[in-house]
Amino acid sequence: MKAWPYPTLVAHRGGGALAPENTLAALRLGQSLGFRAAEFDVKLTRDGVAILLHDATLDRTTSGSGPAGARTWEELAGLDAGGWLSDAFRGEPIARFDEAARLLRERGTLANIEIKPVPGTDRETGRELALRAGELWDGAAVPPLLSSFSFAALLAAKEAAPELPRGFIVGAPTDADFERMATLEAVSLHCARQHATRELVDRAHAAGLRVLVWTVNDPPEAERLLAWGADGIITDNLRQFATRFPALL
Repeated sequence: MKAWPYPTLVAHRGGGALAPENTLAALRLGQSLGFRAAEFDVKLTRDGVAILLHDATLDRTTSGSGPAGARTWEELAGLDAGGWLSDAFRGEPIARFDEAARLLRERGTLANIEIKPVPGTDRETGRELALRAGELWDGAAVPPLLSSFSFAALLAAKEAAPELPRGFIVGAPTDADFERMATLEAVSLHCARQHATRELVDRAHAAGLRVLVWTVNDPPEAERLLAWGADGIITDNLRQFATRFPALL
């Protein structure tokens, strides 16, 4: 397998359960706890601005409502993306992709960018985000890792920026998924924790793939996965994992 430049522990959505997900505040919190890698979700607004947001709709994590992809950046910029979690984060705005890239690069934090297309825009989103990631991380010693559940998005990313590494996210990997990863020339399999097994890790390694497991919040479970050879653990339990596994940050 190729050398793996990313740390073992990855902060899920920037700040795990401790900060409003996919915000600059979340990224800063993960950094403050020593995490050297952050996973976060990126999609496009109606006018093509790349923003950090997990859901297809605004309702759960912002003061807005309705489909995120139906709104322009100007319409989204004034929304509160932090108050849903606690008053301490009230007023935290939706983060733009370029802002997140700048913050991460300034502090030497590596990026696992999950391409999260607005429904029906898989190829467009994969292509645009790959091109922008290439520009935002131009000259970086370690490139961002692009990941997605969407095969179409990752295939478009491969065509647009073949030099950027790609990881395929799968709940329970099948033979067809391993074929898709070969087509994508993926470097990593990102597997749901409940479907991770020693046999799966061995199969992925034999295929030249690294294995990242999500979302692992129990330290003994993390230890078991690491003993099986898992290459990455994506967690919401930032504080406890940073204390328990400081050498893996």
